[in-house]
Amino acid sequence: MDLFGEPHCSKARAWAWSRQGKEPAGDKCWVQDGVVRLGLMKMADGKEDPAVFTSTSLPSDPRLLATVTNAYLGTRVYRDILHINGVYNGAVGDTHRADIPSPVNVRMMVPGADSLAETFTLNTRTGTFSHVLQATDYGATHQIYAHHSLVHLMAFSITIWRSAHTTQPITVQLQTPFVPESQDLDLNQGPDFQGAHYVYGKTLVPEVEGGPRPTVHMLWTPVPQTLTLCGEERERSWEFLTAVAESEEEAKRSYSEGLALVTAGSLHSSHVHAWAMLWRGCCVDLDGPLPLRQALYGCLYYLLSAIPPRGNPGFLFHGISPGGLSNGTQGEDYWGHVFWDQDTWMFPNILLFYPEAARAILEYRIRTLEGALRNAQEQGYKGAKFPWESAATGREVCPEEIYGAQEIHITGDVLMAFEQYYCTTQDQKLFREDGGWKLVDAVAQYWCSRMVWSEEEQCYHIKGVMPPDEYHYRVDNSVYTNAVAQRSLNFAADIARDFLIPVPEEWVDCAKKIKVPFDAEKKYHPEYDGYSPGEPVKQADVVLLGFPLMHPMSSEVRRNDLEMYESVTELDGPAMTWSMFAVGWLELKEVQRAQSQLNKCFSNITEPFKIWVENSDGSGAVNFLTGMGGFLQAVLFGYTGFRITRSSLRFNPALPNDINKLKVTGVSYFGNKLKFTFAKEEIRIKVIESRQDPLAPPLEAVLEQSGQRFPLREGQSISIPMAAGWIQRSSTEIF
Repeated sequence: MDLFGEPHCSKARAWAWSRQGKEPAGDKCWVQDGVVRLGLMKMADGKEDPAVFTSTSLPSDPRLLATVTNAYLGTRVYRDILHINGVYNGAVGDTHRADIPSPVNVRMMVPGADSLAETFTLNTRTGTFSHVLQATDYGATHQIYAHHSLVHLMAFSITIWRSAHTTQPITVQLQTPFVPESQDLDLNQGPDFQGAHYVYGKTLVPEVEGGPRPTVHMLWTPVPQTLTLCGEERERSWEFLTAVAESEEEAKRSYSEGLALVTAGSLHSSHVHAWAMLWRGCCVDLDGPLPLRQALYGCLYYLLSAIPPRGNPGFLFHGISPGGLSNGTQGEDYWGHVFWDQDTWMFPNILLFYPEAARAILEYRIRTLEGALRNAQEQGYKGAKFPWESAATGREVCPEEIYGAQEIHITGDVLMAFEQYYCTTQDQKLFREDGGWKLVDAVAQYWCSRMVWSEEEQCYHIKGVMPPDEYHYRVDNSVYTNAVAQRSLNFAADIARDFLIPVPEEWVDCAKKIKVPFDAEKKYHPEYDGYSPGEPVKQADVVLLGFPLMHPMSSEVRRNDLEMYESVTELDGPAMTWSMFAVGWLELKEVQRAQSQLNKCFSNITEPFKIWVENSDGSGAVNFLTGMGGFLQAVLFGYTGFRITRSSLRFNPALPNDINKLKVTGVSYFGNKLKFTFAKEEIRIKVIESRQDPLAPPLEAVLEQSGQRFPLREGQSISIPMAAGWIQRSSTEIF
């Protein structure tokens, strides 16, 4: 391989190489020596691969291009900027992701060529975007990726190959508009390093006065205007690296590491291996309609792209915004801020498979606790109020004051993520030593100080809020807000008891006596005090009481809530809404009605790369991870019936008629990894990896109706009826 991309036919570089490749027959897509060739990817059984998205053209709207990101770096393909996780520019309401000029924004062309076949492919299995140009007797492939495990690296390669009977030189033109300038950074040119150009500079404006201004360091391989495959060569590849970090040392170390992998011919293969390991520990597949399978792979790819790699990621993770790292420039996709979207809509899916990555999300909230304490203090309350929109400091950075002041349910949403994590991991260290308990205590204090006692109703009220339904504001007793506050206080009390910490009586009293609006006559939950049935609703709100809050209610009330709000919820509203209606109907075993709700989500999925838009009319955020998170929950918590409780992981499956089998591999519970296979008549459960602690009790499955218990031992499968039950720690060994 030639790292420096010489445009001439010299073989002087140690990296330059040629090889004799066999020319496959047919017009299918294949991978040869790690390079994607032309056509549609097929599975071994001849069916289309649901994880590979291929098109002969790009979408007319550039916002809908595929994204290539890891937890630290991200961009859309063919975009002139990239972003860094946690690097923002601008003060408070003007804070946005800092735009970094992108050296990987390169387009490949063959000038003067006729009859070139062209394909663009996103392979979610390998985390790689490919552009293939193919003529009768030659072709070229351009691959782009953000290295999953070496998170400071982005790379692209150009490979040119020919058939055996031609000897003419083949030249590929590279179009790059790259200019090392930024509206958000004061960039300076430094000396070249190992053949790479180097710039560095600070962001211009800190988030808060006197706050930090991160420094960005970037090294990149220069890109020539043309690359040529000489007449005696059958095939040749050129690699181009970009290394970005917040220190010169890290940028140079990462570039050198990438360079060594290029020399060994293993840069892309190491990235592919990292993705293979990621999928190995987290897979959802079903025997069902291809569009549904494609949607699942797309959602998982874009969400998994955003999480830190296993082990020490080498940087502080700053959370996930609704549009991910590929978006968030000034005025775009909520400017890259972090909302409840992360904690409520994305987090449960990540937790189910990768609790280590889920912990990194919680650590971000812990690190921004000081900002949350200031937010509460400035509004006249105790404890911590998490910002509606968060960036680097935890201070409120929402450009519009009303949301930061009133959409306070975010604080309860954050704590619910901590509760779900605690219940599935029992990671006491996070709470005892790493700041988790301080956050829990501060949230409980905030809710108590935010409540006022009503002498008339003899209960606590929370007044003047905006519920998740943003059509309404300055309302009293939002049912969702009050219920999530109650859940926060109950969790705070539970974890205090676990740690033998005295529970303040105020927490217990406020949790017990807070008003959760309920209409006893109509047997449904009004959205807030004074809500009139039939009033339009923007998005999922009251239906969230059933899931994810799991607020106690009868099946009749659950049904009434679903029916009451389904007909008045904005049809073209935010994409995550209908997935929560689907979960509700699946709870009630009305699977076809659930499927009709879930099918509405497909109007938010764009072709050809399965990018989600926030609203079905194309408005709002793109690469809308929030909608993807809701969709995944409809499968992972809807079809399976998974529910995280204090003592167990419950399941209560319900599969639509057109799904014969659902496999969920890599479910994490108390350090174990499990595989569930749900079929029409049975559930198979297997422990594929058990925790290393020899003193930890093994797991067992329990059937709800009979109470029958089944031991779960590593490597062994059990088969049980397709019915409700749960996974728990075994109290005694069963033989």
